Amino acid sequence: MSESKPNGAAIRTEQLARHYSMGSSVIRAVDGISLEVRSGEFVAFLGASGSGKSSLLNLLAGLDHPTSGAVFVLGHELGRMTSLELSRHRNQTIGMVFQSFNLLPRMTVMENVELPLRLADVPRPARPARVKEALERVGLGERLAHRPGELSGGEQQRVAMARALVNRPRILLADEPTGNLDSNTGEEILRLIAGINRPANGEPTTVLMVTHERALAERYAGRIVTLADGRIERIEQR
Repeated sequence: MSESKPNGAAIRTEQLARHYSMGSSVIRAVDGISLEVRSGEFVAFLGASGSGKSSLLNLLAGLDHPTSGAVFVLGHELGRMTSLELSRHRNQTIGMVFQSFNLLPRMTVMENVELPLRLADVPRPARPARVKEALERVGLGERLAHRPGELSGGEQQRVAMARALVNRPRILLADEPTGNLDSNTGEEILRLIAGINRPANGEPTTVLMVTHERALAERYAGRIVTLADGRIERIEQR
């Protein structure tokens, strides 16, 4: 299947569902979601705890498999990919940022950010410039030799974002990226994500973000999708 054309659909789901069995009960984490996200769009997913936000993001990332329905990313159906193809897709097409920074404490900032390049078999001589470019993009170009424990929470999240960006992904998925940060630092991270979405120079990056903070979503996202019980409750265009 061919890739979507620029400004077309970056992500499309068709009646996407993820159900879990808990004894005699069925948990409908995602329950028939059909949605299209255009290339370059910034979409925020809102909803109460258990509404299906993170489950949906994991399906869009290819980290989980749907019970039924389909996910298309840049024109490719994830359900038709082999494990190897999915791994390459996540490493080359998708950047992911989580609430917990998931940095390796014994590795320097440079080593943490370099890790996706090593996994993608990027030649060693090419890595330092790519790492520095990603860290400069998040304002940490001078912290290469520091370890995570020497950084603030906001700085650690910036390192996590640089790691997500180092392979120059076309889509950034962020799961509660401000959840462990104070309000001022959270605002800084959202401004940074907005700049990644619509940079002054270069191609826009499609952003899908899970958050519980409506005020931040209203300020920065172009569209807000509210979930309830695994379904889309409403969609707001900003």
